[in-house]
Amino acid sequence: MNTQLRVLVIGAAGYVGGELLRLLLGHPHVASCTAHSRSQAGQPIARVHPVLAPLTGEHFIAGELGELAAQHDVVFLALEHGESARVAAAVLAASPTVVIDLAADFRVADPALYEKFYGVHPAPELLPRFTYGLADVVGAALAGCAAISVPGCFATAAQLALYPLAKLLAPAGVIPSLFAITGSSGAGVRPRETTHHPARAHNLFAYSVLGHRHEAEILQSWRRWSGRSDASARLLAHSGPMVRGIYLTLHAALPEPLAAGAAAAAFQQAYSGRPLVRVLDAPPELTHAVGSSYALIHATQSSDGKEVQVMIAIDNLLKGASGQAVQAMNLALGLPETAGLRGVGAFPC
Repeated sequence: MNTQLRVLVIGAAGYVGGELLRLLLGHPHVASCTAHSRSQAGQPIARVHPVLAPLTGEHFIAGELGELAAQHDVVFLALEHGESARVAAAVLAASPTVVIDLAADFRVADPALYEKFYGVHPAPELLPRFTYGLADVVGAALAGCAAISVPGCFATAAQLALYPLAKLLAPAGVIPSLFAITGSSGAGVRPRETTHHPARAHNLFAYSVLGHRHEAEILQSWRRWSGRSDASARLLAHSGPMVRGIYLTLHAALPEPLAAGAAAAAFQQAYSGRPLVRVLDAPPELTHAVGSSYALIHATQSSDGKEVQVMIAIDNLLKGASGQAVQAMNLALGLPETAGLRGVGAFPC
């Protein structure tokens, strides 16, 4: 495999697209990075993403996606929900080595589960071609994958909190509660009434109550890990006053007590050797994760062993999107998993 990659980012003008460009322009195995955007075609990349000015003087391009994809080794789809399904067939037909989708279009393998949260799938025939790329869990199993769907931001945090607990909670039929707060950047570039930052500054509110779309991914994985088709978990999503990051806490009450230290030990074991997950001895702080592709996790249990709590902090645009996408690319192509991803954020921020 050529380790000097030609990479195409489709939908590169958004926040996630900008972070993808930033990571890829500094990636040791990327020779060229093409930024595609219909809305910004012809504009300098640095005009839309000013922080990239020291890294590139290139411009956004437009063009037929199949033709462009055929000229690149790796294609990232950083598009709005529904757009990936519209263009994926043409991109896949061009046969780049790997296609990585960051939208929700191909995350849920079961069309019925997808329909419950999103409506009828626009391209169900393509679903079997995509591998769900929760990189810190799937790991080396992504090697050789030609099409990968990157988990959503809330779903990433929730699943990293749930995964080590499957054998502890699922046999008892426990339904974990996942309380999560996200920053305004997760709503994208275009301001809307409830997502524009002035409406969120100094504010906090729940949304998508009793049915956030990322629950589809969470349930898909939780049921597979637990071996129970009826297993359930509940996400309580909130919009917070910060720009970046997700802070999620998990709580579960058990009918029978856990052995002393069992919860913390489960996390240490699950993420042993996973280079972009840090299991901490104390609850993480959000600002310690923002600006990085690391997940910071702390797990604990009550003195009687009947309650478990987990806290996790991630950057929604990096670990919850672009950083995990680059991690998936590295794993798919047999590159060092952390290539281009070792950077940490600024503090204070």
